[in-house]
Amino acid sequence: MDCNSLSAVSPIDGRYASQTAQLREYFSEYALIRYRVRVEIEYFIALCEIPLPQLADFDNSRFEALRDIYRTMTPEDAAKVKEIEKVTNHDVKAVEYYIKDRFKEMDIMKWGEFVHFGLTSQDINNTSVPLSFKEAIEDSFMPLLNEVLGKIREMADEWDNIPMLAKTHGQPASPTRVGKEFRVYVARLEEQIRQFGHLTYPAKFGGATGNMNAHKVAYPQINWMDFADGFVASLGLRRSFPTTQIEHYDNLAALFDCLRRINTILIDFSRDIWTYISMEYFRQKVKAGEVGSSAMPHKVNPIDFENAEGNFGMADAIYTHLSMKLPISRLQRDLTDSTVLRNIGVPLAHSMISLNSLKKGLGKLILNEDAIRADLERNWAVVAEAIQTILRRENYPNPYETLKALTRTGAGINHEVIAEFIETLNVSESVKEELRAISPMSYTGF
Repeated sequence: MDCNSLSAVSPIDGRYASQTAQLREYFSEYALIRYRVRVEIEYFIALCEIPLPQLADFDNSRFEALRDIYRTMTPEDAAKVKEIEKVTNHDVKAVEYYIKDRFKEMDIMKWGEFVHFGLTSQDINNTSVPLSFKEAIEDSFMPLLNEVLGKIREMADEWDNIPMLAKTHGQPASPTRVGKEFRVYVARLEEQIRQFGHLTYPAKFGGATGNMNAHKVAYPQINWMDFADGFVASLGLRRSFPTTQIEHYDNLAALFDCLRRINTILIDFSRDIWTYISMEYFRQKVKAGEVGSSAMPHKVNPIDFENAEGNFGMADAIYTHLSMKLPISRLQRDLTDSTVLRNIGVPLAHSMISLNSLKKGLGKLILNEDAIRADLERNWAVVAEAIQTILRRENYPNPYETLKALTRTGAGINHEVIAEFIETLNVSESVKEELRAISPMSYTGF
């Protein structure tokens, strides 16, 4: 751990820096500057490809050299932009001036005024930010989420036929199977990932108040709406129209809401596993040298699932604020979205910390079949549902009430009690044989 991580205000860049370092490529100040430069350069190239009359003589073979301005951009280059910003007191204008300086170095300043041509700052910000978010999701978050999902799916398959007592309201209930309970989370996550895949990453690109006024007045013969749609699509985004000066953020909020649902499902999963560990349905592998408690040597705390729950909660709180705040802006714009947008990497970082904790915690789990079977054996009363259902089928009088009286006597209900009860029933021997075959271990449904 370096001194910077020790002195960081946020644990994202401190305690958990090694887990979130990859996100600096998408959400750091350096990354934001690089993405802005990328959008500006790609926009200039798109203008050349129309071509605008004044750009018709630009040598298209130089496009790759232009792209190298952002592809090879270093933190030191970004620092130059920050130096320019000290003069301009405007971050996007500083990017424009930086690119023009590079144009001078490349001896192509003849076309320099077409950098940021007809645009406003939000045309750059509202493409750069969703683009960085999209690529961070695709490159970092989704692979990790799918890795955790794959592990849960493996456990569902491995423990598919292990009977387990269900607990509803914390009380013994009709038995289930360990694998099936894991499969519930697989299905929930798969559905949210499917829904997320149908959402779009939105971008605003339309000039000062969204109408491409400057573009139209300069080149009225060009279909700028088609151009803007195509340019934004070339970045892998979908253009929002109509808009004000800024993206309305409704679709970005939908992305945040879906990510929050994914996190919430995993909070539910973390709490369930925590509870199963407390019930001794699972044990945890012990790693040499690790301490479970500073005072109690015997303890192996479920810290990975607690860490996951806490960080998912942090992420959800921020996603909630983002999705509720960003779609609201006074008239054609105010600046409240700008400062909030700078934080979209924060919930993603907390989510990835949680996913890493889950991956670690799942890797420690050892199924304790003895404890699971013992709990089933202690709770023969749960077969009452099965017995009374078959008795209903046979039109036996008051079957529910009969079983209720048996199971609520306060006496222990075990295999012998159930067997003796079956013998007292006025039903055929074949039905009794059917009832005798029922046990907490076999009564697990589909």
